[in-house]
Amino acid sequence: MKSHGYTYEATLAASERIHWRVEDLIGGDKKLDFSKPMMPESFARVEPLTFLSAHERLALNHIRALGYLYTFGLVEEFIVPFVLDHARPQLHGDSYEVRALLGFAAEEAKHIHLFRRFREEFERDFGSTCEEIGPPDAVAKAVLAHQPLAVAMAILQIEWMTLKHWTDAVQDNQRLDPQFKSLLKHHWMEESQHTKLDTLLVESLSSAKDGAAIDGAVDEYLEIGGMIDGALAQQVEFDIENLARATGRKLSKSERETFTATQLQGQRWTYLGSGMTHPNFLGTLGEIRPAAAERIEKISKNFC
Repeated sequence: MKSHGYTYEATLAASERIHWRVEDLIGGDKKLDFSKPMMPESFARVEPLTFLSAHERLALNHIRALGYLYTFGLVEEFIVPFVLDHARPQLHGDSYEVRALLGFAAEEAKHIHLFRRFREEFERDFGSTCEEIGPPDAVAKAVLAHQPLAVAMAILQIEWMTLKHWTDAVQDNQRLDPQFKSLLKHHWMEESQHTKLDTLLVESLSSAKDGAAIDGAVDEYLEIGGMIDGALAQQVEFDIENLARATGRKLSKSERETFTATQLQGQRWTYLGSGMTHPNFLGTLGEIRPAAAERIEKISKNFC
């Protein structure tokens, strides 16, 4: 057992103590408050855009909030089949492992449902539609074309990233819309167990590999990161048009350049840097291949 002490049995028990339904969190009188920001400024990066009015910056914050939960839904579209594929060969093995992995997949499917409902509520009350990267099935297909250990590494980065976002930037932020915070809180509650399960998956998938094979998996993990980075650049372009549809604001050439640089760095930190630098993510990589952790830590500086 590794130094963390995670087990399928204990993680399953913790997961079974968490109970919430999508219908309990959104819909009816549980409405988003568009008079307040939804995303922490450390991720939204709207305040440096001083050429936008306060109203326009708030609208951009909301657009980024939509993109945030949409992106989580996007990645969970490949997490579900990945976990199910890993669980299938274990059906006649350890019962706790099988039940924990099937629960992992079921919870991610619930999150996808939650984020789709959120988008419906958001676009109904926001007043305009927003274009997002995708489509999800194409993204899932492209990610799952990589070897399982590389995919598991990418998922582990995402899981630890989710927890870091909640604890560091959202939990104690009293400026944010309470309804949006509620969605993030309940998402975090279940992702807290997923970090443990995916740590066990990474360790299992790497156990029979030598250093060269693990280095190859890291290469593919970085390819997945490169795909995500390219998609983030596309999303910034979409958000310029999303903001124009929402507010009528057209950017000048210089404003567009500043917007793109500021927002792209914010997106990169949100979805790449904050996860790549998480000490628990690096710790897992360091245990299976110290050189891999050093390599990722060095590369992560480009996204911070």
